[in-house]
Amino acid sequence: MADFVQQLINGLTLGSIYGLIAIGYTMVFGIIGMVNFSHGDVFMVSAFFALIAFLVITTWLGVASIGLALIVVMVISMVLTSVLNWAIERVAYRPLRGSFRLAPLISAIGMSIVLSNFVQLAQGPRNKATPPMLNQNFPIWTGADGMTLFISLKQIVIWVVTAVLLAAFWYVVQKTALGRAQRACEQDRKMAGLLGINVDLTISLTFVMGAALAAVAGTLFLMYYGVVHFSDGFTPGVKAFTAAVLGGIGSLPGAVLGGILIGLIEVFWAQYVSADYQNVAAFSILIIVLIFMPQGILGRPEVEKV
Repeated sequence: MADFVQQLINGLTLGSIYGLIAIGYTMVFGIIGMVNFSHGDVFMVSAFFALIAFLVITTWLGVASIGLALIVVMVISMVLTSVLNWAIERVAYRPLRGSFRLAPLISAIGMSIVLSNFVQLAQGPRNKATPPMLNQNFPIWTGADGMTLFISLKQIVIWVVTAVLLAAFWYVVQKTALGRAQRACEQDRKMAGLLGINVDLTISLTFVMGAALAAVAGTLFLMYYGVVHFSDGFTPGVKAFTAAVLGGIGSLPGAVLGGILIGLIEVFWAQYVSADYQNVAAFSILIIVLIFMPQGILGRPEVEKV
């Protein structure tokens, strides 16, 4: 029983990181109908931003408090990643917005390759590690067989940050002027522009918001695993996109729910079946769900505009 609950905790933690990345996919797709396949590599770049900032703050500036350093690192990573994604939207996506539908997709894949190869050349092909951080573990239950269930401070931080950011971004989308502009652009960009909404600015801010969430996920990923590699953008990015589709593309709670489901499927399959096929299991579940629920778990059926 303790082993099952331990894997449940691990799955929730991994799924929370996937969920934060997935929100960026679902926001961009919901507004402009484009899958931003460079988003996974934006997440990877944000982890490298966090790594460099953490080493500078703790080594060069001598900040001893890991908690304070992580907060500063997260803010720096969010700012730099938001600027990067804003530039990507201006250069690679906006000029192709009115072209045929495959053009932005090809551009997104191209940006993904550019970011991955740039980081490989700039940082090298080896894993980049950080000093251990937030390694406190708290025993919460001991079974009859003597096995003790632990929860780590890292996991608590990831859960809290994910819950707070989900609530904050849901409020922004549902209750603010920016959120109303985003929902208007989602329904009809031309009509939103005729009604005085700055469509270009709204889309740019959506990319910035998605990048900020990816930066938080990148910082949490670095804190949790303590290592980052230039190829870490592809697989988490694809799984986060899978999570967005599984939960219901266009739904913020659905993105996080899909991420948690993907994380749980991965860890339980690796624990009780085979770690070699955990990715196969995750994508197989996606296929099964989409056969019976094409809109995803929390998504709305698409209405054809005429």
